[in-house]
This record gives sequence, structure tokens and C-alpha cells, in this order.
Amino acid sequence: MHLGVVIPRTGTHDPTDLAVSAEAQGYDSVWMGELWGSSAVVKLSEIAALTDEVELGTAIVNVFSRTPAVLAMPAATLDRVADGRATLGVGTSTPTAIENVHGLSFERPVRRSHETIEIIQRILTDDEPVDYDGELVSVSGVPPLDRDVPLYHAALGPANRRVVGRLCDGWLPHNVPFSELDEAFEVIETSARERDRDPGEITVAPYVPSAVSDDPDEAYDAVRGHIAYYAGSAEGYRNAIATAFPDQVKRVAEAWQAGDRADATALVTDEMVDDLGVAGTPAAARERLRKLVGETIVDRPLVTIPEQAADDVAEDTIEALAPVADD
Repeated sequence: MHLGVVIPRTGTHDPTDLAVSAEAQGYDSVWMGELWGSSAVVKLSEIAALTDEVELGTAIVNVFSRTPAVLAMPAATLDRVADGRATLGVGTSTPTAIENVHGLSFERPVRRSHETIEIIQRILTDDEPVDYDGELVSVSGVPPLDRDVPLYHAALGPANRRVVGRLCDGWLPHNVPFSELDEAFEVIETSARERDRDPGEITVAPYVPSAVSDDPDEAYDAVRGHIAYYAGSAEGYRNAIATAFPDQVKRVAEAWQAGDRADATALVTDEMVDDLGVAGTPAAARERLRKLVGETIVDRPLVTIPEQAADDVAEDTIEALAPVADD
């Protein structure tokens, strides 16, 4: 099983130390998110210098706050530093992050994704300087970078999933219930075939919010907090969760947005945890992860440590779910 880990950005653990440890424990890829506080690409460059074979990915950098060229350049640079181990994971992020943190308008996110991804790919791989006249972004005479960096997209809604099918090497779904993944992928499959692409070559790499503890209640509560945060943060995440849990996610979001964070977390049911993440004792969590991969279209699960509980569960979770744990 291909297994990656999204390293938590916050807490007392150094992400670089966790990444080096993850490689030693058999993970085939480590990924860094980026919202504020640290640069994913800079941190991955440090990790690249201290690792040998593990693949390195951004999960995710947003398509609004950098131009396509400024996304392509660090992707190519990281790929050179890491001897071909880089993957660029992009997404729209959320209106709150784009408007409040970056001071930009969250307008036409699907079109922004499509044009940004298409330009990045051309800058990375074209033989001639890149000219592109889009509805939102136009560039002229951009020198190509001659790097074949895989590009994954964290698409949630059907329109953005069509972008994955048309253009991308991989799909990074987050908060799409595992029971709904196969149906959600059908949109990607259809749009890929319309472009004469083989959908079987698109890697399905979902975030898997994961927490392991000898106390299963502690593990479940960690994933509950993760789900509650995302349910309360943005409509896109709520809509994704609602494909399986429409009534429950509405109650969770209402409580979160009212400031009742503890109540919101408590409203996340065990059924939601089991369909959106992996939690429990080490043995139970390993079995759940194997079952997830065996019963769905998942190619590369990305163990994602809930940042709200990273100090308590990060090291134990990474160790318990590591491929070498099954040896």
C-alpha cells in the first residue's frame, strides 16, 4: 500500500523531525499544508535535504495568492533539490483564508483553478516560451522550466472535480466521506474521458484524518475536533460532508459558528468519524485503514494528523499506522 502522511504544521513537534521519522518508518511520501505561519515549500526543501527517497508534496498551496509562475518556480526548484521527488498539490482554499489573510477576492474559484493549473503545467513542461490568454490570467513569453512535476488538485465540488479529470495527475479530496468517493470520482472519470485521458492514471490521494491512542475515546475526539473545525470553516467542506451527513453537518456548523466549539465537536458522531477518518487503538486503526484502501478507489491515503490534537497524538499515530508496523 502506498501511504503518505500530512505533517502537522502546528504544535511542539518539529515538522522536519516528524518527516525524517516518517521516511524511516516506511511512508512513501510526506506532505506539508500551508495556511499561514510557515511556507510549505521552504519547509519541504529542508526536509528534502535530510531525506533520501520519500516523495515530497504540498497539500496544499492555494491558487489565488501566488501567480501561476510563482507556483511553478518553487515546484521546479523543490523538484531539483529533491532529485525528482516533488509533487505540487494545489487547491482553492477558503473564502476566509483568501479574503482575510491575503486580501484577495474569492471570485470564480473553479476557473481560477483551471487556468492556474493549465499555465503551471505548460511552464513546467512546454518546449517553447508559454503564451496563455485566459479569462482571469494571461501570460506571455514565460520561459519553460523543463521539470515534470506531478500536479494534484484538492477539488471538492463537481465543477472543480472536472478540472481534475481534464488536467491533473492526482486528486486530493478532503472531507469527502469515504462511502461517497467512488460516486464523486465518476465526475472526474467522465471529464477525463472527454479529454481522451485515462482516468485510471489519476491518483486518488485523500486526506485521512487519523488519530491513534490506547484510549479510543481520545482518538475519536481528536478526529471529531478536526471534522468540526472544517465543517464550521467553509461551505465547500460542509457540502462535501453533507453528501453523507446533511443533517449532522448542519448542526455541527451552526454550533461552531455560534462559538460553541466544544458542543460542535461533541455533535460529530462516531459514524461521521468512521466515514471521514481513522481513529481508535493502534490495531483497530490499522485495520480500518487497510479496509478503507481495500474497499474504495483510494490509491494513496494521506494520513492527516488533526492539528488541534497534534501534540497528543502525532508521534503515536504516525508510528502506529506506518507501513513497517505491519512487517
